[in-house]
Amino acid sequence: MHAFPCGTLFLDFVGTLRARRGEEPTEMLAGPQALDDWFVESGMVDAAPGADRTELAIAVSLRESLYSVTASTLTKESLPADALTEVNQRAAALPVQVQLGDDGALRTGSVSQGLATLAREAVEILGGAEADLLRECSRPECTQTYLDRSRGRRREWCAMETCGNRVKAAAYRARRRNEKS
Repeated sequence: MHAFPCGTLFLDFVGTLRARRGEEPTEMLAGPQALDDWFVESGMVDAAPGADRTELAIAVSLRESLYSVTASTLTKESLPADALTEVNQRAAALPVQVQLGDDGALRTGSVSQGLATLAREAVEILGGAEADLLRECSRPECTQTYLDRSRGRRREWCAMETCGNRVKAAAYRARRRNEKS
């Protein structure tokens, strides 16, 4: 099961490598089936595209390029040329197809089309005004980047249900220990 706390699919995709600066990051795209599951669970496509190992390697490479350009945008540094090239090349490909039918919208596409859709979204966000909304989760163990669309732009965590609760619970336990001593 994949998580989608970031406010945009490309950042959720970047987050498929959890705790990336930790000693043992958690790889959520451990195989082609996990990539297929991510595409379906995200709502990008209605049916699994049927990823293979080569497509998984391409997806992981794009994810890391998306992470590099996002991290550079977040810190206001120059975008790494190799990562920028990969993102722009993927963004130039055909995106997921959307068609209207009697049962509503139908989303179909290959792995390549899904990756193109993610790269296009990254270009739009990182190259536009929403780039100013980028934040990194305040929980030290988490490396998730998200868009802070909260009313006061004071969101601290990628998701309250996970990181926010952990930080608040740890602070509560620390206060309780201090009260007892």
